[in-house]
Amino acid sequence: MSDSHEREVGARIRADIIAGVHAPGAKLREVALAEQYEVSRIPIREALRSLEAEGLVESRKYSGSIVAPSPVEDAEDLFEIRIVLESATAKRAAKRAAALNASDTPDGRWRELRKEISEILDAGDAAIGQERFEDLAVLNMRFHFAVAELSGSLSFISLLRQISGKIEWLYSLNLMRRGPQAWPEHREIIAAIDAGQEAKAAEVMARHVRRSRDSYFAMMSDEHPRTT
Repeated sequence: MSDSHEREVGARIRADIIAGVHAPGAKLREVALAEQYEVSRIPIREALRSLEAEGLVESRKYSGSIVAPSPVEDAEDLFEIRIVLESATAKRAAKRAAALNASDTPDGRWRELRKEISEILDAGDAAIGQERFEDLAVLNMRFHFAVAELSGSLSFISLLRQISGKIEWLYSLNLMRRGPQAWPEHREIIAAIDAGQEAKAAEVMARHVRRSRDSYFAMMSDEHPRTT
């Protein structure tokens, strides 16, 4: 089975966890999952390992794999981590852009990533225009990963990957409220990076994540108001 097929299986399981098909705490048995997704156990096993690295699955010594708890309890910490990590990522990407802008040497990988980001942004615009808001969670994570890759930092990419599953999960919980508002902000982020404006790129990214944080907690407050 190809790597792309294995990634597809992982993406399907990830989507089902985020959608609640596999509830927090539910056991993820390889045999049952292989039957459900019509594949062998090998890609299921690899997918579970990948999802564990993203924080969506937990491995228990005697009970196997289970769906991780909802990231709601970790939301504040996750947003604070993102503010620090992703502002640094955007700043580093802008620094690289400035160096490339001043150089006569083309960077093929940079061009590939910028093309990918443009396609992601266009896909998000189309999803909003057609009210396919459910597509935004995956597209949002793809954008932030691509920015991390622009930074050229393997450490930043690795750290973001460790929390990516929970980020996507939280994003999906507030999708209707924040998604259409957040999407145009991505173009402001990439514009600052392209211009090589390190401080602005970091500032715009941090503001973007803070707005997502504030929107998320406002949504939670509306759904679970305190009683006096």
